[in-house]
Amino acid sequence: MKWEFKNGIPIYLQIIAQIKVMIASGELRAGSKIPPVREMAVEAGVNPNTMQRALTQLEQEGLLYTQRTAGRFVSEDENVMKELRKAMSEQYIADMFHNLEKMGMDKQEIIAAVKNYEKDKGEK
Repeated sequence: MKWEFKNGIPIYLQIIAQIKVMIASGELRAGSKIPPVREMAVEAGVNPNTMQRALTQLEQEGLLYTQRTAGRFVSEDENVMKELRKAMSEQYIADMFHNLEKMGMDKQEIIAAVKNYEKDKGEK
């Protein structure tokens, strides 16, 4: 796992976001065991308590679960995975619209730009 952190955002929130991307993209597959907290913390260069906080939050959201003595695993619940992808895609789209509107584009211009992007991408 490759970890990248930015200033100004709590590390545990960034860990949560990065693990969500890993799950949604399939890098961390449903049912797969994730490394132990200490191993992940060392790899990410963070305090184990910070990693534990992030993983606990992901468990509360239903994305991870713990099996006693066996470790933590990625959820196999298809509805949870669909909801994760839906929520993430909606957030990415909202962020894109927000940023482009800050640049002065209106919704029609943004939609046209997306259509042009898709058309150009399809021709390559």
